[in-house]
Amino acid sequence: MGAPLKLFLVAGEPSGDRLGGALLAGFEAAGSDVSAHGVGGPDMAAQGMASLFAYEELAVMGIAEVLPKYRQLKRRIAQTAEAAIASGADALITIDSPDFGLRVAKQVKAVRPEMKTIHYVAPSVWAWRPGRAAKMAKVIDHVLALLPFEPPYMEAAGMTCDFVGHPVVAEPVASADEARAFRAAHGIAAEDRLVLVLPGSRRSEVARLAPIFGEALDGLQAKLVLPTLPHIREAVTALTRTWAIAPLIIDATDLPTKRAAFAAADVALAASGTVSLELAASRTPMVIAYDFNCVTRALVKRAIRVDTVTLVNLVSETRTVPEFLAENCRPDLIRAGLLGVLADPSGQRAAMEQTLLRLGEGGDAPGLRAAQSVLRVLRALCV
Repeated sequence: MGAPLKLFLVAGEPSGDRLGGALLAGFEAAGSDVSAHGVGGPDMAAQGMASLFAYEELAVMGIAEVLPKYRQLKRRIAQTAEAAIASGADALITIDSPDFGLRVAKQVKAVRPEMKTIHYVAPSVWAWRPGRAAKMAKVIDHVLALLPFEPPYMEAAGMTCDFVGHPVVAEPVASADEARAFRAAHGIAAEDRLVLVLPGSRRSEVARLAPIFGEALDGLQAKLVLPTLPHIREAVTALTRTWAIAPLIIDATDLPTKRAAFAAADVALAASGTVSLELAASRTPMVIAYDFNCVTRALVKRAIRVDTVTLVNLVSETRTVPEFLAENCRPDLIRAGLLGVLADPSGQRAAMEQTLLRLGEGGDAPGLRAAQSVLRVLRALCV
């Protein structure tokens, strides 16, 4: 039996840690002996990888958050690159968090140009800033893509790329019995209309969207359930206090309850983001609404390259999910959209089926497919 494959992995936030943990589990499922080192969180630790330092240090975003930690982040980039070089790894795998990971890859390539560099999660160049792919290609050899239409964009920039499936297809969803139990536990009758409300995971998003969402939901004659995260629960409670219909606020980190709420809802009103795929996985019809501050709104309008930002619409190549963005993020338009979906959700449900199928539902787990892609790339070097 040969020496184990040496990999150095870098994940800088919870979503990347989950991908990294699934990837390491994928190597085990593929029967490949792997020695992993790097930076990660609990999911990667559960697969036996010790982290160079606490990965929470990297979970900062935005200029206001990054500037006070700029020197520390620079030191961590250098420390991580030095550790990757010293590890003698066969490949460096950076996962999501491109601002950190690609800087590490640049420093590694400068010293060890022969080391294979792999990035997990393609940048959304199909939506905006197409130049990012060419910039990434200077330091990355191979990309693991979550969406089926992404490989041609990466290959055009000079990298190899495999679509490996989206992690949403491997996550559990609530059963019909669990959905009924959720309604019963909260006094929501089977005939009651239940709307799932998802106004975002950041204070700034919720502060901007809560008044609009509250007005849009007024008059729907529905029960509302709003999953939120512990760090913004107090703000969400305050912002929804004036709503005509008081929402049932639940803890989004209680995953069984959250999944049951998703499955129990007749329709969801959600901020734009990957939550549309979670809703699709639970087959919950949806309306997407989002607004930005005035400066960001102007920048996004100039940069956007697609006519829809909802992944269900993009992957299914339909436009069945109504979107109300920027100046169209108005209560009257959103309310009409919700009523339209409630009246006939059949087209949207068909689009969800197509989306999940195209994302890999029913096939090998994305972590296994990602591991197989890495192994193919590294074996090709030995031929």
